[in-house]
Amino acid sequence: MNLFEKIFNYQILSRLEDSGTFVVTSQERAWLRLMLQHPAAAEAFAPDTLQKLAAMLDGDSQLDVSGHLVEKANVSEQPVYHPLLRPLRRLIMNRSGMRISYRLKNGTICSEVSGLPYHLEYSMVKREWYLLWYHLRHRAFMSTRLNKIDSVSYESIDPATASDLFAWIKQTLEARKTEVTVEVDREYNRELSRILYAFSCFDKAVDYEEKTDTYRIRIRLMGDEMEYLLSKIRFLGKRVRVIEGWYLRKRMLEASMKALARYGELAE
Repeated sequence: MNLFEKIFNYQILSRLEDSGTFVVTSQERAWLRLMLQHPAAAEAFAPDTLQKLAAMLDGDSQLDVSGHLVEKANVSEQPVYHPLLRPLRRLIMNRSGMRISYRLKNGTICSEVSGLPYHLEYSMVKREWYLLWYHLRHRAFMSTRLNKIDSVSYESIDPATASDLFAWIKQTLEARKTEVTVEVDREYNRELSRILYAFSCFDKAVDYEEKTDTYRIRIRLMGDEMEYLLSKIRFLGKRVRVIEGWYLRKRMLEASMKALARYGELAE
């Protein structure tokens, strides 16, 4: 195996990221080559980008999953890619305004509304894409499902106004976030990569205390993401412990007490 086939040391990984180096394993390259054959890849990537990726992966082995994956039950599949992702990303990247038509929950259609797109967000719980944007007329911050949007088009906006609104939205979202600190049990430090992968969809930072050989993961998230983070912490079991974040500590304690009571451990 190549020396750099897989790196588990977080210090090395963080230094590589700071230098702009991205480490990709042969398994990940093989997986990407397989995913590029999916019909949605032609819609998700521009033709020249898709061609460039295919050329870069031409010499890699093909990932064969035919003898390893068996579909036991067919369920309705929601596509991860949405046709509006690419045009919205361009508008956000250029800090451009937009004219948007969308539908409300009660069926009301809002047509040709002026707004400023800010961020695209994928909900891991609902498995849907959301557009975070600013309603220029109502002066309100909005969150709209992409499947509720009928059309989006470019609309000019003063660059200074767009810059001020971006700064205000960022400040507002940061004020709504809560920070939770999770400590990794030293016995499972060797599984740090797996633990970080479980928290990969969250905004996080890792602190390392050399004297005690302890990793602490600081996670910043919105209130409506707490339940999803809770499921990840439960999945990791005794590998991690919540040391800051009263709500999660309370929920974990409640779940533990119920489990002990169910098996009669609290009867004594």
